[in-house]
Amino acid sequence: MEDKRLAGKLDYSDIDLKQWKEYDDILTDSLWLLKSRQHTDGHVFDYHGNFIPQIANQVFRRYTREGEIVIDWFLGSGTSAIEAANLNRRLIGLELKAELVEHVKSKLPVESVGDAIRLVQADSASDDALRRVQTQLAGMGSDFAQLAVLHPPYADIIKFSELESDLSNCSSTDDFLAGFKRVAKNAYDTLENGRFAVLVIGDKYCAGVLDPLGFKCMNVMNEVGFKTKSIIVKNIEGNEKAKGKNNNLWRYRALKGGFYIFKHEYVIIFFK
Repeated sequence: MEDKRLAGKLDYSDIDLKQWKEYDDILTDSLWLLKSRQHTDGHVFDYHGNFIPQIANQVFRRYTREGEIVIDWFLGSGTSAIEAANLNRRLIGLELKAELVEHVKSKLPVESVGDAIRLVQADSASDDALRRVQTQLAGMGSDFAQLAVLHPPYADIIKFSELESDLSNCSSTDDFLAGFKRVAKNAYDTLENGRFAVLVIGDKYCAGVLDPLGFKCMNVMNEVGFKTKSIIVKNIEGNEKAKGKNNNLWRYRALKGGFYIFKHEYVIIFFK
């Protein structure tokens, strides 16, 4: 006999628990092994450090319903915007670089730009960004978003611009975390109660010592009010252009330096 507790739909997604066995493509384990970055349905690998479409697909379907609003606080090359259009979600995307905003617009369905998909050129850590997001939400008929996505630079591992407000230009991890905290607070203040946030982040080495950036960012999210729901470890093959073709060189460096080569990132789920 069916457990009555499993009947019906969730408050935060279109998943029908009466048909739960049919969602075999929805990941529920905390280890995600992905063979390669998706290159279909409008997604291309045209920007360093860009968001992986499979993550956006998983979290949008798991934590939102069709027509609900996602805010991506680090839009980058627009992976989340493309996937929102593919999955019939609405999205507000913030990006610091004006030229990148225009590039993302060129990749989206014309009819969605300015309507279901709204792009904002702003410093996500600023009060101005918060006000502009609130204005966009009001224009979409809502006071709050139903999902927050945060995929910040991994401190100074990759420099994304020369802009002073770019978090990849912070002079120290402490400065990076202070800037990230302002973004996290903006995300918290614009998220509906009872809904989820997703942080995609990795660690770094600094002067031969591991800097656990992922867990430090998780703590920042907790400090602004988010509760940690799950920590997912994600590994993807075929997405290592920055390392070059000669992986043997990295094996040599690892053996010589006594460290292990990063093959993972974290996808950390939070609840408000």
